[in-house]
Amino acid sequence: MQPSRLFLLAILLAGAARAQTQPAQVRRFLEPSLQTPDVVAHQLRQYLVGRAPLLPVPTSAAKWTAEAARLRRELLDNVVFHGWPREWVTAPLQVEERGEIPSAPGYRLRKLRYEIVPGFFSTAILYEPDTALSRIPAVLNVNGHVGAPGKAVEYKQKRCIAQARQGILSLNLEWLGYGELAQPENRHWFGAHLDLTGANAAGLFYLAMRKGLDYLWEHPRVDRTRIGVTGLSGGGWQTIVLSALDERVQVSIPVAGYASLVSRLERPGDAGDIEQNPSDLLTGIDYSHLTAMRAPRPTLLIYNAEDDCCFRAPLVKPYIFDQVQPFFRLYGSEAALAWHENTDPADHNYQLDNRLQSYRFFARHFRLPAVEAETVAGDEIRTAAELTVGLPKENLTILSLARSLAARISPRSGDRARLASTLRYKETSLTRAWALRNTRQKGLETRSYRFDFSNGLGATGVRLNAVATPEPAPATVVLRDQGKKESGAEVSERLNRGEQVLAADLLFTGDAAPQEPGPSAYTQLLATVGDRPLGLEAAQLIALARWLQPSPAAKIRIESSGIRNQVVALLAAALAPGLFSEVMIRGGMPSFRYLLEAPVEYRNAPELFCLDLYKQFDLDRLAELAAPAKITVVDTVK
Repeated sequence: MQPSRLFLLAILLAGAARAQTQPAQVRRFLEPSLQTPDVVAHQLRQYLVGRAPLLPVPTSAAKWTAEAARLRRELLDNVVFHGWPREWVTAPLQVEERGEIPSAPGYRLRKLRYEIVPGFFSTAILYEPDTALSRIPAVLNVNGHVGAPGKAVEYKQKRCIAQARQGILSLNLEWLGYGELAQPENRHWFGAHLDLTGANAAGLFYLAMRKGLDYLWEHPRVDRTRIGVTGLSGGGWQTIVLSALDERVQVSIPVAGYASLVSRLERPGDAGDIEQNPSDLLTGIDYSHLTAMRAPRPTLLIYNAEDDCCFRAPLVKPYIFDQVQPFFRLYGSEAALAWHENTDPADHNYQLDNRLQSYRFFARHFRLPAVEAETVAGDEIRTAAELTVGLPKENLTILSLARSLAARISPRSGDRARLASTLRYKETSLTRAWALRNTRQKGLETRSYRFDFSNGLGATGVRLNAVATPEPAPATVVLRDQGKKESGAEVSERLNRGEQVLAADLLFTGDAAPQEPGPSAYTQLLATVGDRPLGLEAAQLIALARWLQPSPAAKIRIESSGIRNQVVALLAAALAPGLFSEVMIRGGMPSFRYLLEAPVEYRNAPELFCLDLYKQFDLDRLAELAAPAKITVVDTVK
């Protein structure tokens, strides 16, 4: 070739190179936020408020008694013990005596160790009063989120000692994640990993506290007509759940432990923890229902006026106490539902004022002498080391239990109908694409959108194409776990192939993520009212793909980066066969088991921990259901 032709070719190639869209060129169109986190949070709150179960109008004691019995059966069978081996649920109590602790006059301390499920033990301290009476009342004392002290936390020891001095057999339970069970893999968020394998996380927490109740029920000295439960915060949650679902609990005193769904939505800081929002718990009932299910059994609700954690008394009372009073009135037992608002010290506490209220309430309903003061000496408080019972060396944790349950699962073979059911999938339509801004420069055209869907939730995205792109052009949806602002490389590559591109932020990603609290708070709440965040995200992706289609017969490509959008993309392709031509995956995972083995924390990928998902499907099965779409895995996380 002559030099002049080579020179001309070089000029043409250089011009072509300059015409190529570069990641930096498109990044500035992708980076601007298209909506604030407050908008996302507002949409989610409105969505959830519409799903908040309402208390029925009470009509008669007989009808409510029958309805409460039905609710107990359904909650235990279909929610709490969903996916748990029946033999574990019905297993007889296994308790080991582990010695005594020297104690002050009036009571004795005994160390106990008991099995929650096979291979998973917890501990407890029994405070046994020195009394000649053959039948005495008993109280189960449950823990909250107390940190390292666990069952040794001072205010709880004082309560148990005082109860023993009242003549009450007092059982002080350890709690998952605290005290002797404070291993990192026992953090409560690993309950989500149980859900993934098909066992509702609520089951483990419920069995852990119910075993304590079983112990008291079987104790030869306990008067079975006088059994109570009490606890602060997470212990308050345990108290209402156990005492609503197990009629062996006669007297219940939850302290600053729960609120109704609407009340929690009013104040995002009250969203709660994963055990307080287990999957499907609030489908048809709310915590107000659980409180009403106590009728006519004595129930004292204690809340703190200026609680610095959650559930402030004046803000909770209208939903939990006022709405429930009529149910107790049906039985002529309105006085059995009592309320105490603590103003000293008024923060998140079970300190002296609250303890005295509990002593008096137990005394009244256990037919014991009235209590006017607490007499617990400082030297009666034991150190955590003194109260250590000891656990088996290979004791399971929440995470290792989830891994063992995963190993029991047979090969996944769920079909498309089962997938839709697992995801609680409901098709949604795009009701409005709000065009917020546009550009047209240097051969590139963009339009930025906020999308509204028929279910009231939203997403955002930027649609890009070269000005000279012929119609109808092939289309690709680009998704990144880090948000659209990081998708410049993928977008520019597809533009250079002559395609139109939608760089989208689906619900809980990028511009479509709430903050303070973040996505993990809302994914819990969605799951507890019976939705599945993955199903909502897949529905958004399908609706956006149909909006983007250049023609009814055209197929859409998806490019995903990250494990979250990998799953959403595969689910959308599996649920809408024929809509997508290809799903290209970067930075994906080889299997859902990666979530268990890494492990991936719930807060980092909250929607992926969908109840039953890994039990029914793995990623290879989703790829099969996505046919005829081609699944291309570029790389996976290590």
